[in-house]
Amino acid sequence: MPSNTGLLGALRRLTPYNDILVAALVLGVVMLIVVPVSPLVMDFLLIVSLSVSMVILLTTMFVTRSLDFSVFPSLLLVVTLFRLALNISSTRLILGRADAGHVIATFGSFVVRGNYIVGFVIFLIITIIQFIVITNGAQRVAEVAARFTLDAMPGKQMSIDADLNAGLLTEDEARARRRDLQREADFYGAMDGASKFVRGDAIAGLIITAINIVGGLAIGMWQLKMPFMEALQTYTRLTIGDGLVTQLPALMVSTGTGILVTRSGTLDSFGQEVIGQLTGFPRIAGLVAAILFLLGLLPGMPHLAFFIMAGGVGYAAYALAGEERARTLRQQEAAATRQAAQRQPENVLGFFQVDPLEVEIGYGLIPLADEAEGGDLLDRLAAVRRQCATEMGIYVRPIRIRDNLQLPPNSYTFKLRGVEAARGELQPGYFLAMNPAGNEGPPGGLATREPTFGLPAWWVPESGRQEAELAGFTVVDAASVLVTHLTEFIKAHAAELMGRQETRELLDKIKEGNPAVVEELVPELLTVGEVQRVLGGLLQEQVPIRDLVSILEALADAARTSRESDYLLGAARQALSRTISRQYAREGKLTAITLHPELEQKLADAIQPTSQGNFPALAPEVARELFSRLARAVEKAALGGVQPVILTSARIRLPLRRLLQRALPHIPVLAYNELEPGLEIEAVEAVNLV
Repeated sequence: MPSNTGLLGALRRLTPYNDILVAALVLGVVMLIVVPVSPLVMDFLLIVSLSVSMVILLTTMFVTRSLDFSVFPSLLLVVTLFRLALNISSTRLILGRADAGHVIATFGSFVVRGNYIVGFVIFLIITIIQFIVITNGAQRVAEVAARFTLDAMPGKQMSIDADLNAGLLTEDEARARRRDLQREADFYGAMDGASKFVRGDAIAGLIITAINIVGGLAIGMWQLKMPFMEALQTYTRLTIGDGLVTQLPALMVSTGTGILVTRSGTLDSFGQEVIGQLTGFPRIAGLVAAILFLLGLLPGMPHLAFFIMAGGVGYAAYALAGEERARTLRQQEAAATRQAAQRQPENVLGFFQVDPLEVEIGYGLIPLADEAEGGDLLDRLAAVRRQCATEMGIYVRPIRIRDNLQLPPNSYTFKLRGVEAARGELQPGYFLAMNPAGNEGPPGGLATREPTFGLPAWWVPESGRQEAELAGFTVVDAASVLVTHLTEFIKAHAAELMGRQETRELLDKIKEGNPAVVEELVPELLTVGEVQRVLGGLLQEQVPIRDLVSILEALADAARTSRESDYLLGAARQALSRTISRQYAREGKLTAITLHPELEQKLADAIQPTSQGNFPALAPEVARELFSRLARAVEKAALGGVQPVILTSARIRLPLRRLLQRALPHIPVLAYNELEPGLEIEAVEAVNLV
C-alpha cells in the first residue's frame, strides 16, 4: 500500500511546514469570531468540527499511555475555541439571516420533528450530561491524578537512581525515564486546568442557546415582521440544531477527556482492555444468562427478546469457558516443559560474569540503602562515581550493593572482581567522632577505628552529637563513613578498575571531541592494552588522568620512538607536569627529600630489566638501610608539619618507586622533569647510605 496517499500523504508531504500550518489554522479560528461566513462555509466548518471530535475521541481509546497523546490539553483549548467561534458565527447567521446552512437546519428538523419542546428537552439533556456527569467527573479525576503524580515524583526519581546505580539501567535510559516522569507530571497538571475548558464550553452553550431563541423571536417579530408562531418555529428549529451540532462534538471531546485521565497503568488500547477484562470470567456470563432467562418467564415481559439475549450470553459463556480450559491446559504443559528443562544440564556461563566493584552489607545496614526508611546510600554511591570522574578522571561502572546474611549485622565489605579487598563496621543510628587533637574520646563514646585511615574514633549516639562537635570532634554519620571509605578505596585501586573495556570507552568519548589524536594513536601506534597500562601506571601513583587529551598526545609523540611501557609512562607524566606539581606543592612550594648523587648512581647501576619493568637489584641489607633512612627523613619532615616527596632523576624514579612500593607506599616519588618550570623546591634532606 502506498504510504503517501490521501490526507495522510498530504500531511506527510507538508511535514516541514506543519508548524506554520497549525499556527495559521489557530489564527484562522480566532479570525472566525469577527469575520462573517456564508451558510455554505458554515456547513463545511461544522463538518470539520464533528470530524476532529471523532478523531480525538477514538485516539483516546487507542493510545496505551497518556504521554502518547500529551498534546491533548493544548488541543482541547484550540478545539473549544473553535467550537465557540462556530457558535458566534452561527448566531450571526441565525439572527442576521434566519439561515445557518443545511447542517444546522437538518439537525434541528430531525430532532424537533414538529415538537419544539421535545427538541429543546433533548438538547438540555445532552448539555446536562456533559456538564454535570462527564465534565465534573473528568475534572475531579484529573485533579486527583495530578496531585498523586506530583506526590509520587520523588519516590519514582529515587527508584530510577537506584536502578541506575544497580546497573539495571544505562545513563541514557535513566535520563529518558526521568524525562517521561517530568512529562507525565506536566501532562496531568495541564489536564487539571484544561478540563475546565469543557466545563466553560457547556455553560457557554446554554447561554448562547437562550440568546438565540430570545434574540431570534425579537428580530423575527419586530424587524422581519414575522408572525409569532412562524418566528418561534424558525428560530427554535435553528437554535436547537445549532446547539446539537456544537454540543455533540463537545460531548465526544469531554468523553475523550474522561477516558484519557481515567486510564492509568494500561498496557493495551481501551477496546482490547474492555473486551479482555469483561470476558475474563465466563462464570459471570453464565450467571447473567440464567438471570435473563428467569426474567423472561415473568408475565408481561417480552419473552422472545429475553430468551434471545439469554441464549446469546449463554453461548458466549460456553465459548469463554472452553477458551479458559484450553488456556489452563497450555499453562500446565508450559509448566511441565519448564520442569523438564530444569532437569537438563544447567547453563553456568552466567556465573562467569564478575562485577569490577561490589559493596556487600550486613542485614543491620540495610536501612542505609532503603529509601523507604530514609536511607540515601544509593544516591551517595552515584555521587562517589561523579567525584571519582571529576577528581581522578576514572570511569567507575555502576556499583552494585548487595545484602549478605553471612556478614556480621553491622559489617560491610568491598569486593574487587569478586574477591574481598576491604572491610569495615558501622553502628547505624550512631555518629563517628574523630579527635584530630589527641586520643581522648567524648564521654560515653564507643571506641573504634575509623575504617578509611585507621585513626582512633568513637561512636556516639545522636543525643551526644552536638556535645562532641562543641568539644572539637569531627562528627559524621554512618553512611558518610562508608562512602568516604569507598571513595578512598576506589582511588587506591583505580589502576585495577581501569581495564581495557573502560579504556576503550574513555577513548570513544575523547574521540567525539578530539578524533585526530585518538585516530593517530589507536591502533596505528599503540593498542588499547598499551594505553591501558600507561593509564594504570598513572593511577597507581594517584596521578589524575582527567586531562586525557594531553596524555594521548604525549603517547602519540613518544610511541614513535619506543613502545616500552616505562618510557611511555614517563612521557605521560612529563605531559602532566602541571597537574603533578599542583598536586603536591603547597602555596607554590614543593618540600622534597633528595638522594645523594652517589646513592643515585648506585641505584642506577643496580637497575635490572624484569618482566614487570626495570627494578633495582640491591642486596637485602642495602635495601633495608635505604628504607630506614628514607623513613626517618620523611618522619622528620612530617614532625615539622609538611608532607615531603622524594625527588630523583628521571632514570631511577620508576625503579625506585617499585622498590619502595611495599615499604613506603604512600610517599610520592617524583622526577625533576615532571615538575612545573618556576616551581620553588625546598630540599629538607639529601639521603645517602654512607
